[in-house]
Amino acid sequence: MKTIVVIGGGITGLSTMHYLARQVQEQNIDARLVLIEGNQELGGKIRSQQIDEFIMETGADSIVARHPGVLDLVREVQFEDELVYNATGISYIHTNNELHAIPAGSTFGIPMSEESLMASTLLTDDEKQRVLQDAEIANDRFTKDSSIGEFLEYFLGEGIVKKQIAPVLAGVYSGNLYELSIASTLPYLVDYKNNYGSIMAGFKAHREQFEKAADKKFISFQRGMSAFIYRIEESLPQVEFMKGVAVTSVARDDGHYKIMLDTGQMIAADIAVLAVPNETVKQLLTNEQLTHHLKQFTNGSALTLYAGFNVSDSVLPADGTGFIVSHNSDLQCNASTWTSRKWAHTSENGNLLVRLFYKDSNPRYEELAAMSDEQLTEIALQDIKLSLNIDDKPSVVNITKWIDKMPRYDLAHRDALKAVEKEMAEHYPNMLLAGCSYYGVGIGACIQNGRDTAAKVIARISKNR
Repeated sequence: MKTIVVIGGGITGLSTMHYLARQVQEQNIDARLVLIEGNQELGGKIRSQQIDEFIMETGADSIVARHPGVLDLVREVQFEDELVYNATGISYIHTNNELHAIPAGSTFGIPMSEESLMASTLLTDDEKQRVLQDAEIANDRFTKDSSIGEFLEYFLGEGIVKKQIAPVLAGVYSGNLYELSIASTLPYLVDYKNNYGSIMAGFKAHREQFEKAADKKFISFQRGMSAFIYRIEESLPQVEFMKGVAVTSVARDDGHYKIMLDTGQMIAADIAVLAVPNETVKQLLTNEQLTHHLKQFTNGSALTLYAGFNVSDSVLPADGTGFIVSHNSDLQCNASTWTSRKWAHTSENGNLLVRLFYKDSNPRYEELAAMSDEQLTEIALQDIKLSLNIDDKPSVVNITKWIDKMPRYDLAHRDALKAVEKEMAEHYPNMLLAGCSYYGVGIGACIQNGRDTAAKVIARISKNR
């Protein structure tokens, strides 16, 4: 019997175990499957809380529906009846203390047509004309390893990048555009430029696929994101779940791995998967050369705050779902989601639920992070008053602080990952790294990573059978 241990019970670890269990059963493999999680609950950064009438997600609030494998996993664990899709509506950019709609027909603020470009109220006429010059500029320097900020500014101009694209992309990828690679954000942009002469022409050639994805892009679940985690766990009766147990060390031992737990117990694993944050991997694997490469990965931080009100959701701008803050704004937050509008299931009585984000790119971040919950709440209420003209006191406030826990895919990420994979293959055979520190930050990417990791494990087992 082979013992396979997955360390880490976030969505990557759970997905890995889901697909391992399927393959073990289908191929009639004699295996013991163990998942170890240091917290009392599975889910990692996915954690739903219900307070009074409101459902609040302290981590990710949804999953990109079109990502390969997402809906497959929902169906495989028979959870389709719980699915909910986001309400479609207008996203705004807050600048000069006004809300400006992100033009329809744009992706991450990048116009996909001339009509979308001309509809922008954020850009001057000269800045719009500068975007159109893209078709006259050849790409003689940029690859997918280049900075996406430098790429977009070179072809589209500083105006649209600063005012319309950067606020959106930086919000999604939690980093400075000039420090993020094209490969780790929107790799298809290089292909569009090279194959069609301009970024906009590339979008026009792929208009149908973007139009199909324009509505109902995201999914969640009637009882919150955590309900999906519980369902995956319930669907794996053949797996030994060890929750509230910390791994203290992992050591290679004569073709196996000795996994020591804080309970004093030891598990001998034939194959181990580390589906844990990079910081945890550095603590568990003490190889000096590997540690050097692991130090190249970086993380960001953010504070999020929910405020629920005994006020009807109808006070929001018509068809609006939230905003991102650009330059020249008196708001302290980086972005806000009007959660009760975007996700009707989060507000049982149709009252207003707002989520605000304060990221480490914020000039005041260090000051904000040092504040008490009461002080941060006052800042948030000022932001809500300025952006929505709502001066009511909230009935519910929920604050979550993600300090150095948000992987940031900067320009060094790709080379660091290659080096780490090489060191792992040499010094830790039959041990695999997985998770958002390395293979994609979205839940969809984590599910796919889990599937790929399970396939690698099964391939190694089958080779030695």
